[in-house]
Amino acid sequence: MPSSEQKIAALQQAAQTSPEYAEIVPLFIGIYDYVGGKELQTGISLEISSADSKERTEKGLPVANSSDLRLDRKQSVAFLLGIIDVLSDKGQENAEYLRNIGSALRSGSVDPGTLFRAILERDRAPINDLSNELTVPAPLVEYIFEIPLKTALEAFSAGHTAEQFAAWQESFCPVCGSRAGMAELSGEEGRRMLSCSACSFSWQFKRLTCAYCGCDDPEQLSYFTAGDGATRVDTCKACSRYIKTRDSRKGDSDVPLEVEDLLTIHLDLLAAREGFERGK
Repeated sequence: MPSSEQKIAALQQAAQTSPEYAEIVPLFIGIYDYVGGKELQTGISLEISSADSKERTEKGLPVANSSDLRLDRKQSVAFLLGIIDVLSDKGQENAEYLRNIGSALRSGSVDPGTLFRAILERDRAPINDLSNELTVPAPLVEYIFEIPLKTALEAFSAGHTAEQFAAWQESFCPVCGSRAGMAELSGEEGRRMLSCSACSFSWQFKRLTCAYCGCDDPEQLSYFTAGDGATRVDTCKACSRYIKTRDSRKGDSDVPLEVEDLLTIHLDLLAAREGFERGK
């Protein structure tokens, strides 16, 4: 699992070689710098016995689900307020929104646990409700609460290996049940690995199959590239979704996939222009 230091180094390198990233890089470096060393201070933990873990996997279920989340509210709020401080320091365009979220957290009117569970369950209602209550854009609410959740889930998934899930055939993450955020092709045979959008765990998946709806009809599956980069966009006409895929045989294998995702936003824009939606 890439460390915060590795992510920061990759972003710094990108800013040096590609000036167009200079404006967005400082924000993400600030976030990774804040998270580094605080991976176990999010206030979020997961309590699952090894027996339950094995049983769930054998049944085709992920190891963890939202009901396994445990919360230390005081620690969680402190972590979230630190994230808000970083975002406030890096830009003023969302200053009022950030103050509103910070005030709600300090007053106790927001239950972080509800938001964390909603994000893991892909339940938009609690996010939209808080957005309306605080008059804050829903994407900003989700982004702020995603950071500690993903940090905790990454720490949890680091205790698992791909070998544990050698028989896993599902398109969702065997560790936390979330959908893939990116894919990667590696090795001479181009083995396809999906990378979880929440906990960053990677597992092997069928090469010519949509990572979201399971379609394996060649007529419905395609891809496009932009430039000479190692990352392309795999699309599925059956569900109108796409996933960015890095072919590590072409390079960039030393760049954490999470950073690769940030540095290929132009591919997301192109996919949206073609009528495809990112699967999550």
